[in-house]
Amino acid sequence: MLRLEARPTPSRTMTLAAPLLALALTILTGALLFAGLGHAPGPALYHFFIGPLSDRYGLAELGVKAAPLVLIALGLSLGFRAGIWNIGAEGQLIAGAICGGGFALAVYPAEGPWVLPLMLFAAAAGGMAWAALPALLRVWRNTNEILTSLMLVYVASLLLRLLMNGVLRDPDGFSFPESRLLPDGTLLPIILAETRLHLGAILALAAALAVWVLARHTLVGFQIKVAGLAPNAARYAGFNHNRLIWLTFMISGGLAGLAGVGEVAGPMGQLVPEVSPGYGFTAIIVAFLGRLHPAGIVLAGLVVALSYLGGENAQINAGLPLAVTGVFQGLLLFFLLACDVLIQYRPRLNGPRWRNKR
Repeated sequence: MLRLEARPTPSRTMTLAAPLLALALTILTGALLFAGLGHAPGPALYHFFIGPLSDRYGLAELGVKAAPLVLIALGLSLGFRAGIWNIGAEGQLIAGAICGGGFALAVYPAEGPWVLPLMLFAAAAGGMAWAALPALLRVWRNTNEILTSLMLVYVASLLLRLLMNGVLRDPDGFSFPESRLLPDGTLLPIILAETRLHLGAILALAAALAVWVLARHTLVGFQIKVAGLAPNAARYAGFNHNRLIWLTFMISGGLAGLAGVGEVAGPMGQLVPEVSPGYGFTAIIVAFLGRLHPAGIVLAGLVVALSYLGGENAQINAGLPLAVTGVFQGLLLFFLLACDVLIQYRPRLNGPRWRNKR
């Protein structure tokens, strides 16, 4: 019988190398998958991984896709470090998009220099308010935050659809479920001419720096680390676990809200019923692929963002189904978790045990 035995000292080298190994195994499995679908693996992999980065516009699009992933994953990483599992960042992203975009529509057609900062503030506040619900239930009634945060994703999605078919629908839009286009002054500034790369990429890098400082150079960051590694020691030291729950949920909710308004005031330019292709869930992969470290999360965000671009490019140029994006992301998470298990545990094969019968 096969069983897993804990290793006394897991390899630090393998821990750091696991994301690269998982990526390599994902590419190898993807090649086999392409061959099974009747496509030459070499050209298919080229269209998926290399083609999207072959020009300046493609590199800019990589930043556009990576920015929301990095923002969300940075917030989630703090909670995951402390053993607090916010799985509802997708709902917090939607709440931020509603509040930020709704503010711009409420003051329409105003587009002065004060509108965009207030949009960002409203979006962060909306994401934090949505994250406060599972935090409150966890602190007040010890309700499992995984379930409550996840269920609130569907509530947020249905709320957005309701608003798109109601008060936020464009009055001149021929009854299509979308808002009016936001004025140019309320859109995030483009930072690379003739592309869609916007200020959200800079915000993501600034957030990475801020999270690194918080986690590495503050008492709160130390408390988060201890709470995750040794909960009993954290309680013995008098760390307030409820405060850590509120803090991590507020930070992750605020960053997810900024990611939401980044889509509305960035590539989309308006509110629509689907403001995210699942960034809130994909950011969980980004957080763990980046080893919950801000620098690793930035790199992982770029890698996972490439899967979105590669899926679209492979669909156009190689005739592959768009679902290959989700397959690659799922394979990446599977191999990463498998590597982590084998780093922490070694498989042992037990021989059959015979009992003496009397």
